[in-house]
Amino acid sequence: MNVAGLMCALRTRCVQTFRRPPLLLPPVSVSSSFSPVQRCLQSTQPVPAARLPYRVKLSAGKRYAWCACGHSKKQPFCDGTHKAKAPSISPLLFTADKNKTVMLCACKQTKNSPYCDGSHLKVIYRDVVKYVKGLFK
Repeated sequence: MNVAGLMCALRTRCVQTFRRPPLLLPPVSVSSSFSPVQRCLQSTQPVPAARLPYRVKLSAGKRYAWCACGHSKKQPFCDGTHKAKAPSISPLLFTADKNKTVMLCACKQTKNSPYCDGSHLKVIYRDVVKYVKGLFK
């Protein structure tokens, strides 16, 4: 509600404006033995960070660490998150040979790490098929 609506409601003494809408479903209590959310503390497979590759400018002679696990918040580069979430997957260290703009893989399915080879098209296709199948269940 904006300020003008609030002032109008106060002048007309409209109390109904300030009421919360009724809950449609009763609150659910969760016991300690049952958890509706499955938690995976550590993963052994890479997680897609995005569906499309990252376009990045690389500097000649600079060393980079490409995130191979997909958990990094600084994609496409590693920020060390793999140590807690995916200790079995380490980043790929590489050095750029010249100044250039490249496409770095974000789906983590490339065969030419860290560069994109078009594997994200398979990931997108798989997601679309899964979504369409879900519509007919």
